[in-house]
Amino acid sequence: MTPTLPTFHAPAERSPDADLLRQAGLFRDPTLISLLDSVTDIVLILNRHRQIVFVNRNLLELLSLSDGANLLGLRPGELFHCENACDGPGGCGTADGCRECGAVKAVLCALGDERRVEECRITQRKGDDVLAYDLKVCATPFDRDGERFIIFAINDISHEKRRRALERIFFHDILNTAGGLRNLAQMILEEVPLDLRGDTMLLHRFSNALVEEIVTQKLLLAAETDELPVDPHPVDGVELLRDVANLYAGHEAARGRTLTVLSCAADTAMVTDSTLLGRVLGNLVKNALEATPEQGEVVLGCDCDGECVTFRVRNPGYIRPDVQRQIFQRSFSTKGMGRGLGTYSIRLLTQNYLKGRVGFETSPSGWTEFRVCLPRDAFNGTATCESGMPDAPGDIRHDLPGLAPTWAREQEQIPGEDSPWNDNGCARGGDATAWGSDDTAAARSGR
Repeated sequence: MTPTLPTFHAPAERSPDADLLRQAGLFRDPTLISLLDSVTDIVLILNRHRQIVFVNRNLLELLSLSDGANLLGLRPGELFHCENACDGPGGCGTADGCRECGAVKAVLCALGDERRVEECRITQRKGDDVLAYDLKVCATPFDRDGERFIIFAINDISHEKRRRALERIFFHDILNTAGGLRNLAQMILEEVPLDLRGDTMLLHRFSNALVEEIVTQKLLLAAETDELPVDPHPVDGVELLRDVANLYAGHEAARGRTLTVLSCAADTAMVTDSTLLGRVLGNLVKNALEATPEQGEVVLGCDCDGECVTFRVRNPGYIRPDVQRQIFQRSFSTKGMGRGLGTYSIRLLTQNYLKGRVGFETSPSGWTEFRVCLPRDAFNGTATCESGMPDAPGDIRHDLPGLAPTWAREQEQIPGEDSPWNDNGCARGGDATAWGSDDTAAARSGR
């Protein structure tokens, strides 16, 4: 009986050289080699003792080798000179530190007939130097000629891990600096003589805008990596819309323009994350202001039914068809290079985190309306919001010239017959609150 070799974790036994050569011969099929060489990851094929019997071209090129003969029989940790592989009594997988290794976990699961994806951290010794790698590995079981093998794919994510660590440090440090600047500007504003108040207010406004931009980018990165927390709580939709309008009335893009919030007689109570929704609406308002000419008006409003609340932001102007087809794509922008995250972030936050839908309508007669439709309570696992929203693909529906705007049609109104809109997309009549570029709010009952 063959004695069991010592190990602190995975079995240490290895295949005889004759078995390794025979198993390697099973993977000389040109079609299989071409298939495994065509993928972008490093791919190894391991036998039941976790030993290499095949490597693809990516690994050979990385190691500057013409073939994998010298790698036959090695285990993954031995291939990469992992310090645990050097310490284990039976090599890779047998040291006490291997208990937490994602690569060993994935391979053992695959030997048990389960495909497994894990992250793996390797500390490599090169003489007196120590190098660290972060890898994403995938172990997939398959049988060939009655023997169990594992396709072991490796993707180096070290650069991604470093970038995310640096991003966290960057946002922490720069937010502290920008926040300190904003607080200092606030202190100066409270103490400055009246003749310097205007310049100081400008400094305070810019420092606020700087903090806001940094927080927005931090939030977007967290959203894209599924690290963004959601905090649902009761929210009044109209009050939130008014807060957003009041905030952006002082924005640089609002200079010479008017923000109007229409009243809503219906109950707009809902359960959602007010911070995320505020950012979605803020982005819509900012985009609308940037698209509106001076002396123009951006109109905000909301309506609701028993299940959903729909927020609407309308501005003068028409979106060209070629822009409509790309407007929610991640890197598309009409504002030049390096832009294009605004409408993308609106859709990302609305659909992935607020569990709603976003869409828009635009008319050649000269108006554009973006809409965000959210369930009143999206976080009970049952609510959906489909009514009144554009159909896929692209979340785009168009009004034909001469037809009444959708919002008016939904209220069974047409322009000229008590509609909240006139025929060029501005608010008419009815209770509304207008914010001008002088940062003051004024109630009005007509235009």
